[in-house]
Amino acid sequence: QVQLVESGGGLVQAGGSLRLSCGTSGNIFRLFRMGWYRQAPGKQRELVATITGGGDTNYADSAKGRFTISRDNAKNTVYLQMNSLKPEDTAVYYCNLATGFRWSTAYWGQGTQVTVSS
Repeated sequence: QVQLVESGGGLVQAGGSLRLSCGTSGNIFRLFRMGWYRQAPGKQRELVATITGGGDTNYADSAKGRFTISRDNAKNTVYLQMNSLKPEDTAVYYCNLATGFRWSTAYWGQGTQVTVSS
């Protein structure tokens, strides 16, 4: 059973920064693609960023230039550094672990709330 444990959400003023962390167990973490998604009230869950075990990254347009995804394979942890936060970044942020053919098998964390005040 894959468990993802997120931390780092909270309330921040516009222009501020937060760093989210997501950890899991096991010794094959480096083989997984990790990612962050978010869901705002009344909206569908959307991609924020992903990172492969080799460090290849992919960002949503809304995250480019402001957010940075990284991972520490030795610590089984993925991070999302969020800078220049905007009120529209307010959402529940979910950690995602993807594996299998074309990353077809996915696991999710419980979510962490990020609220950006104007």
